[in-house]
Amino acid sequence: MRRVKIGFLQEKSVFEFIVIVESGADSRTATKLAERVLKEQIDWLEPDLIKHIFHWRGLEEGTEYSCWSDVDKIIDDAKEKIRYKSPRFLGHHNKGVPFKADGAISIKVLKLVDFLQKTRQIKAILFIRDLDNQPERREGLEQARSEHINRQPQLKIVIGTANPKREAWVLNGFLPSNQEEQILEEIKTRLNFDPCIDSHRLRSTSQKEPDRIRNPKVIVEQLTGKDMKREQQCWEDTSLKILRERGVYTGLTAYIQEIEQHLIQIILS
Repeated sequence: MRRVKIGFLQEKSVFEFIVIVESGADSRTATKLAERVLKEQIDWLEPDLIKHIFHWRGLEEGTEYSCWSDVDKIIDDAKEKIRYKSPRFLGHHNKGVPFKADGAISIKVLKLVDFLQKTRQIKAILFIRDLDNQPERREGLEQARSEHINRQPQLKIVIGTANPKREAWVLNGFLPSNQEEQILEEIKTRLNFDPCIDSHRLRSTSQKEPDRIRNPKVIVEQLTGKDMKREQQCWEDTSLKILRERGVYTGLTAYIQEIEQHLIQIILS
């Protein structure tokens, strides 16, 4: 059965899922989580089959993701290299409402993807963003999606917003070993709450005391010893059940639901 499935998939074009993130770490976290959700929901989807179905890609060919900070340059390069003509942009929603934060730049990305779909098999795009105490970022992304929802060719738009940062998702998946228990208990005592269950409450960006203890980046470093492999275990090995339970307020649960809602049907179609 598996051999037949591979043969069937090899006859189909490989899809592209575009990934827009703030950093490579964000891309690794978001795409690995997405693959785990897809494998959970599609019983025949084994790791070595994924490459026959879709690739994670950036806006530029040959890249695995694109960063928000590079979007304007990527658009300028596209105008020069592939004769992309950027449509006139009014800066507001089709209902006349101004775009919230990230809404306008998301529309620019979607218009470029419209053009790229003429030559590439792009079926979906992931907008991954840290909220950084700015809930209007999510609102802007939602505005862009609603603006684009009925366009052809069809494009599934997945939104993942970490509240307040990606590290909150990492903490949602942190399950301490025996050696790490004491470190976690000390942090819980200082915070008066569990940073893994209530990581959305870690809203500081400071590296200095006394606010440093409420910086999610600092907590992740303390718990993992700045070991990236240990950090990866938090989203690669912790059960999706636990991630769903803990991620309600960090946006992780919503992201998992977005993957289920938008990407599964592409693979099964």
